Parts: sequence; C-alpha cells; structure tokens
Amino acid sequence: MKAKIGIITASDRASAGVYEDLSGKAIIDTMHDYLTSEWEPVYRVIPDEQDDLEQAMIELADQENCCLIVTTGGTGPAKRDVTPEATENVCDKMMPGFGELMRQVSLQYVATAILSRQTAGIRGNSLIVNLPGKPKSIRECLDAVFPAIPYCIDLIDGPFLECNEEVIKPFRPKK
Repeated sequence: MKAKIGIITASDRASAGVYEDLSGKAIIDTMHDYLTSEWEPVYRVIPDEQDDLEQAMIELADQENCCLIVTTGGTGPAKRDVTPEATENVCDKMMPGFGELMRQVSLQYVATAILSRQTAGIRGNSLIVNLPGKPKSIRECLDAVFPAIPYCIDLIDGPFLECNEEVIKPFRPKK
C-alpha cells in the first residue's frame, strides 16, 4: 500500500504567488531522502488562516487518509501565526514531545528558536507535525524527530514506512 503524506505550507505570500514555496518542497525532498517505501505527497499551499488550516488538515486526514501530515510555517509569535492552534483544534491527542525536541535542536543554531511554537498531534490515523518555515530549519527539525515517526504511525494503525537507514534510522522496538 502506497503511503500518503500531506504537506501543508501556511503562507499568505506563497499562497498568493508572491514567492515560490521552498519550504513545502524542502519537506518533499527530505521525505524522498528518508523513505524507501512507496509514498505520494498530497500538497497544499494555503494562507495563514486558522479555518483554512483546520479544513486542510481535516481533509488530508479524513478524506485523503494521509498517515503523516507535515506543516510548515505559522509557528511563530506573530498575530497571523496560527498553525499550532489549528493543529490543537483538529487533533484527538497532542504529542508535545515533538515540539520540545525541535525547539531543543533549533536552539543549537539560533537563539530565537525559543519563539517557535511547533507541536504535533494525532487525528484518527494521522500524525500531524508542525515545522518551522525556513527550509534549513525544516531539515534540522525533521532529522531530530523523524526517527520516532514511523513507529508512531505503526501505533496508530498507519502503513509501515521503510527508511533509508544510511540517511535516517527509525526507532522500532525489537520484537
């Protein structure tokens, strides 16, 4: 079974075509590096509007059956940054360890990582993970948290994700 992975870029300017969405493409490129199992991206670029974000997350989880939904953008302290609120509103369970680890890793590179509000949660059979908006930060954060993602997806009855272990080594308990 081919896994579906949702990618949502929250950006007023990218959604209006003011600039190219490099962040969403960075997520897709990283997933191609990580995964050896078959998968397909389900990609959305939308404005920083909480209702639009919630609707996109619900659609990718409930209709598209994405096992993983990765968002980029909208995690800072600005008034228009509402991705964590949207995530909390649509999730059944929150997974705060993802945001804690991403901030810890990001602080090694930039002092303003403390301003980031990334989080993660589960909606049905989908894991939703919020990433920062900068492509370099996306890879740093995914390198930190992705080892736990395949096992989390196993636990919520998602597809088995196989990884290129020369690039990223997933954690799964020994049977």
